Amino acid sequence: MAIPRRLLRPLLYTSAAAVAGGGVVYYVNRPRKIPGSDPASVPPPRYTEDGKLSPPRFPLVKTREEQIADLKRSPGTQSAVDVVKGTTSSILGSLAGNKEEGPVQSQGQHDDAVPYDLLVIGGGATGAGIALDAATRGLKVAMVEREDFAAGTSSKSTKLVHGGVRYLEKAVWNLDYDQYKLVKEALRERKYFLDTAPHLSNWLPIMIPVQKWWQAPYFWAGTKFYDFLAGAEGIESSYFFTKSRALDAFPMLKKENLFGALVYYDGAHNDSRMNVSLAMTAALYGATVVNHVEVTGLEKDVSGKLIGAKVKDRIEERNGKKAPEFSVRAKGIINATGPFTDAIRKMDEPQTQEIVAPSSGVHVILPGYYSPSKMGLIDPKTSDGRVIFFLPWQGNTIAGTTDAPAAIKQDPIAGEEEINWILSEIRGYLAPDLNVRRGDVLAAWSGIRPLVKDPHSKNTESLVRNHLITVSESGLLTCAGGKWTTYRQMAEEAVDEAIKRYNLQTSPLLKAPRISGSEMIDDAAPLDGTCQTHQVRLIGAHGFSNTLFINLIQHFGLESIVAKHLTESYGDRAWTVAALSAPTEQRYPVRGLKISALYPFIDGEVRYSVRHEYAQTAVDVLARRTRLAFLNAQAALEALPTIIDLMTEELHWDKKRQEKEWKDTVQFLASMGLAKSKLSVTRKDVESGKAGEYDEHERKLYSRHDQPADMMESDSKFSSGEKPIVSRDSPVNR
Repeated sequence: MAIPRRLLRPLLYTSAAAVAGGGVVYYVNRPRKIPGSDPASVPPPRYTEDGKLSPPRFPLVKTREEQIADLKRSPGTQSAVDVVKGTTSSILGSLAGNKEEGPVQSQGQHDDAVPYDLLVIGGGATGAGIALDAATRGLKVAMVEREDFAAGTSSKSTKLVHGGVRYLEKAVWNLDYDQYKLVKEALRERKYFLDTAPHLSNWLPIMIPVQKWWQAPYFWAGTKFYDFLAGAEGIESSYFFTKSRALDAFPMLKKENLFGALVYYDGAHNDSRMNVSLAMTAALYGATVVNHVEVTGLEKDVSGKLIGAKVKDRIEERNGKKAPEFSVRAKGIINATGPFTDAIRKMDEPQTQEIVAPSSGVHVILPGYYSPSKMGLIDPKTSDGRVIFFLPWQGNTIAGTTDAPAAIKQDPIAGEEEINWILSEIRGYLAPDLNVRRGDVLAAWSGIRPLVKDPHSKNTESLVRNHLITVSESGLLTCAGGKWTTYRQMAEEAVDEAIKRYNLQTSPLLKAPRISGSEMIDDAAPLDGTCQTHQVRLIGAHGFSNTLFINLIQHFGLESIVAKHLTESYGDRAWTVAALSAPTEQRYPVRGLKISALYPFIDGEVRYSVRHEYAQTAVDVLARRTRLAFLNAQAALEALPTIIDLMTEELHWDKKRQEKEWKDTVQFLASMGLAKSKLSVTRKDVESGKAGEYDEHERKLYSRHDQPADMMESDSKFSSGEKPIVSRDSPVNR
C-alpha cells in the first residue's frame, strides 16, 4: 500500500531527525581510548613453573660522571685518564644494578671529538623537551642545568595539562582567531602528553558550579565547544549535574544559591617527575644530560659567532672542592632558561633589551579531605575577575593561582597576602560549616611565569600570547614563554629553527635503545630523522597499566598505597624502585620503609633517584623526585634526617657535606611554606620531636589543631586545668 504523499514529508523529517539525534548521542557517548586503560605494551613478567620470576632488564643511562666526561671531550681535549675513569664507572654501575643492562650505545652517541650539534642551556620542561627532540632526530646534543631538572617554574605549575577553557572564552568574545588557534594546539598537545606518559598523567573531571539558571546554557555551550575543538583528542564529553548530583559528587560545595554544575575533562600530571623523565629519556637516546652544571660564559669565534660555552660542575663546590671551568663546543646554542632567559641573553649581548616580564603564581596545598579524590573544581569568576583551580593532587588538594608582577628569584616565597586571598576565595564556594584555616595550609609556593615580549615587535611592551623563538646576531637561539601543555610543540619549533639556522643534518636512529627493556617493541621504528616526539614514549611508559601495582604487591609485598604510588610515578621502572627498597622486618608490608609516615614515599625511591636520575642534593629528592616538600613542608623537614642518611650511603658524603645539605634544605623549605621559627632547627631538634612545637602566634598560623587537644570535657579523665597530652603523674599536672 502506498504511503499518502501528505504523510511522506513528515515521516522523512522525523526519520532524518532521529538519525541526526542518534548520531549526536553516539558521538557524545562513543567509546574513547583512556590512557593507561589498555594492557601494557610490554606485559609484566610471568612466574615460571618452579615459582621464580625474573624482573625486567632495563637499559641504564650513563652515570652523571660519565656525562660530564662526555662534556669535557666535546672539544677533543679529554685525557686518557678521564676515559679510563668513565669506563670503570660504567662497569661498576652495571655490577651494582644487577637487574639492569649496562649503558646503551645508541646511534645518538656520536664521535666524542666532534663538537655538539646543539648545546641546550636549561633543564626545565622546554630544555628537556628540546634535548629529547634533537636526540631522536639523530643530532648530537648536550643539555646543562644550573640547578636541578625542574628546579624552577617547571615544578611549580598548577599540575594541569589543558587547552584552557578561559582562553577559549576570550577567543569567542573577542573574536580572536590567534587565541582560538592556541587553544586548538594545546588540546592536540594534551592528547600527545597523555599518550607518551600515561603513568605520569591522567584525565580529570573538573566541575564548574552554576549559581544562576541562565549560567547553565552559557557554560554548557562553552564546554561543548571545548569538546568539539578537542575532537578525536578528547575523552569524555562534558555534562550537566543537577544541584543534588553536584553535591553528591562534591559534598564540600556550598548549597546556597547553587543551581547545578557543568563537568568537563582536562588532564593533570606530576610536573617535576615528567620533567625528570624527559631528561632521562633524552639521555637514553644518546643526549648528554647533566644537572647542577652552570654556564659561566659564552664563547665566540673571531667573527663574533657563538661556538660554545664555559661551564662548571657546582657539585664539586658543594663538596668543598674547587670547580674548574671547562669548555663545551657546539655548532648552535639554545637558551631555554625560563625566567632566567635574559641573564643568558646578556652573556651574549650585555646591552640587549630584556624580554621577560616575570609574573608570580602562588599555590597552596590543603589536606585531601577538602576535595573529592577524582574531581576538581574551577571558579571562573573570583572576586577580582581571575580564575582559581581547586584540584586533587597526590592525595592532597592544590588551590591556585595568583598572577602578579614579581622579581626573579631562584626560590621565591609565597606571601601571606596571596595565601590569604586564595583561602578567602576557597571559603566563598565551600560549605560554611567547613572552617578553612590558615593552619590547614600544608605547603605554599610561588612559581615565576616567564611571560615574554617580542623584541622585534613595534610595541615592545606587548606580551607574546604563547611562546617566542628568536635568534641573536651571534647565533644564540632563545625559546621562552609558553606553558607546560605545549612544551613538546615549543621544542619541535625550536629544533626546526636550529636545524635551519645552524645548517644541521638529521639522520634516522637505526640502533635506538630498547627503552621498554624488551625486544617486543622497536623504539627506533618511527625515528626517521624528523620530529617524532608525539609518539616517543617516555621512560616507564611501555610496561605501565592501571593494574601494574597488583604485580608489585604480589611479588615484593608492598603496601597497596605504596605500590600504586610507585607505578604512577615511575611506570614500569617501579620494578627497579621496589627492588631497591629495604625489607621492613614485618609480616606486612614486606618491603618499603616509608620516609614519612603520612605519605607513600619509600627508601627505594631515594636510592633510585641517586643511581638512575642524577639526584645530587636532598632538595632534589624531597622536591622533585618525590614530591614531599610540595605536599607538606613540615613532613619534609621531619623526613630530612632519613634522606640525608640514605644519600650519604649512596654518595659517600662527609660530615661537612651533610651539614651543608641540612642547612640548604631547611632554607629551601622556607620557600615551600615552612614556618620561620623552623629555619633554625637542628637535626637533633627534629629527631627529638621538638620540630613540631610552635609559639602561640605560629600555632594560629600553622597548627591544624587547637592547643593542647580537642576533647569533650565530659569525656576527659583529667581535672580542669590538667594537660591531657601528658601523663597524670607528670610534674605539670601536680
